[in-house]
Amino acid sequence: MKLNHVIESQQFKVPRIMDLFDRANFMKKVVARGGSLDYHSKIMASLYYAPATRTRFSFEAAMMRLGGHVLSTEQAQEFSSAIEGERLEDTIRIVGNYCDVIVLRHSEEGGAKRAAKVSSVPIINAGDGSGGQHPTQALLDLYTIHNECHTIDGLSVAFIGALDNGRTARSLAYLLSKFERIKIYFIAPDEMQMKPDILEHLDEHNINYELANSTEGILENIDVLYMTRIDRERLVSKKINLDTYNIDKNVLRKLKKDAIILHPLPRSIEIAPEVDKDPRAAYFRQAQNGLYVRMALLSMLFDDE
Repeated sequence: MKLNHVIESQQFKVPRIMDLFDRANFMKKVVARGGSLDYHSKIMASLYYAPATRTRFSFEAAMMRLGGHVLSTEQAQEFSSAIEGERLEDTIRIVGNYCDVIVLRHSEEGGAKRAAKVSSVPIINAGDGSGGQHPTQALLDLYTIHNECHTIDGLSVAFIGALDNGRTARSLAYLLSKFERIKIYFIAPDEMQMKPDILEHLDEHNINYELANSTEGILENIDVLYMTRIDRERLVSKKINLDTYNIDKNVLRKLKKDAIILHPLPRSIEIAPEVDKDPRAAYFRQAQNGLYVRMALLSMLFDDE
C-alpha cells in the first residue's frame, strides 16, 4: 500500500517494516559515499512547535544527505503566525504549498492527525504532545534492536522510567506487538506506569507482559533494556528511591552478556557515564541509526508519490 503519511506506529505492518530496514541499510551505504542527489528537487519543511534537537537535526541531515532542501522553523509556537492565533490546520495548508513533505512536532497529542487531514503533502509525526506518539523514533529503535540482536521475534524487552506519558515507549510497544513470542516488562513507579490503552492493545495481540516497580528478578532475563527519564517533579510520593530505576556498573553485572541498552535521549542521571564504555550500551548507535531510518522513510514517501 502507498505510504501517504507517517502518523502512528500502528500503521506499519511487518512487511513494510522489513522493507524500511532494507532501505535503511542501503542508506548507510549512501551516507558512507557522501550522500545522494536523487531527491535534489524535493523540499522538506521542518515545523516544530516544541524543541527536539536529535529528531530535528537527524531529519534535516537526512533530507540533505538525499540531496534535498530544508525549510525550518524552531519553536513555531512563539516564532510563527501561531503566536497570533493561527490554527494548525491553516498553517499546514499554507506550508504545504512550499514543500513536498512536512515534518511536524506538535505540542498537542493528535496534532499530526489533524495536520494529515488537511495537508496536500505527506505529514511525518516527529512527536505529538505528552503521551502521544513518536513513530519515527520507534522505527529507529526497532531497527537498532534488529541490527544488534539479529532478530525481533522471541525477544524480552524491559521499559524503565516514566512510561505513562512516554511517547517513545508507547510507540515502540505498538511495533513490538506485531512480532512473535515477545515478552515485555514495564518497570516504573505506580503513578508512572504504562497506561491501559497500550496494555489493552497488547492483550488484543496476545503479547505477554508484566508490570513491575523495580528491576528485581528481571534484568537477568531480558534482551533489551529500554531506558527513559523520570521527571522528579512529577512524583507524588517523594519517598520513591529513583536510584531503583538507574543503570550503573552494578546493573551491568546482572544483564546478559548479549543484552543491549537503549535510550531515546537526552538522558539525565538514569544512565551513569561509566555505562557508555560497555559494548552493550547501544544508545549512541541508536541515535546514529535515526539518520538512516529517516532517510529511508523520506525516500519511501517520495517514491510512493
